[in-house]
Amino acid sequence: MFQFFLSRLFSTLIVVFGVVTLVFLLIHLVPGDPVEVMLGESAKPADREAFRHALGLDQPIWQQWLNYFAKLAQGDLGISLHSRQPVAEILMQRIPATAQLAVISLSLAVLIALPLGSIAALRRNTLWDQGAMSFSLLGVSIPNFWMGPLLILVFSLWLGWFPVDGKDQALSFVLPALTLGTALAAILARMVRATLLEVLGEDYIRTARAKGLRENAVILNHALRNAALPLITILGLQLGTLLGGAVITEIIFSWPGLGYTLVESIQRRDYPLVQGCVLIISLTYVVINMLTDVVYGLLDPRIRLSHSSF
Repeated sequence: MFQFFLSRLFSTLIVVFGVVTLVFLLIHLVPGDPVEVMLGESAKPADREAFRHALGLDQPIWQQWLNYFAKLAQGDLGISLHSRQPVAEILMQRIPATAQLAVISLSLAVLIALPLGSIAALRRNTLWDQGAMSFSLLGVSIPNFWMGPLLILVFSLWLGWFPVDGKDQALSFVLPALTLGTALAAILARMVRATLLEVLGEDYIRTARAKGLRENAVILNHALRNAALPLITILGLQLGTLLGGAVITEIIFSWPGLGYTLVESIQRRDYPLVQGCVLIISLTYVVINMLTDVVYGLLDPRIRLSHSSF
């Protein structure tokens, strides 16, 4: 198991290194000059060059890359070009908002998907099944950039039940969580239905029923437990996406999280802040995927054995 964990950790570090390097190169190729954005077009050329030298932007890209990773090895994410604050401080202020929204959205999705997918599997080819799958198809088909404004239009502007943007009050979580949670619930519901249908046809399910176990016990103790492996994979991938920052949803609702900060910093050509946001997002995503692999290996020893033999 330790070798399995080390291999996943090593691959995680390689992925993070590659992602950060790629983003570093791409952000420097994006048209626009951060010095011009901060000083304005009326600034004198001498002032621009002095400011560019002070920020270290006059150095070759490879030198800036080396300097960035040298500081990163010391735990220094740099200074924001726009606000002149440490990037780490800005990220620490924005991460909790994204984490709260992700956890609430994921919890909402699980609460919707588990009963919906289970009913669809247990009542296959009935109106319950058709209704559940129709909801799932609708949830998958509607993108966040359409669902978010629709919810704002109905529940904020017409009914006045929830705030339009920000996170100043508890009700501010409702619409962003619904926007993210319903799409995720649709994916999970289809996965729950598919895995349950596969498991319900296995011999051990028929054996459990033949022993006289109640149907609830068969479903909960045997079917759902054995259907958990693919669900854990999907949950891990989706949680990594949510924690990484649902950029579109955060922009729609002006949610002060990582996604909103990332778009702001790209518009301002704030290189250190863009790199810091991408670093946290990529770290979150690959670490959660790594933990998902580890949990998968704990639940299914065949994965560990196949990896060890390899």
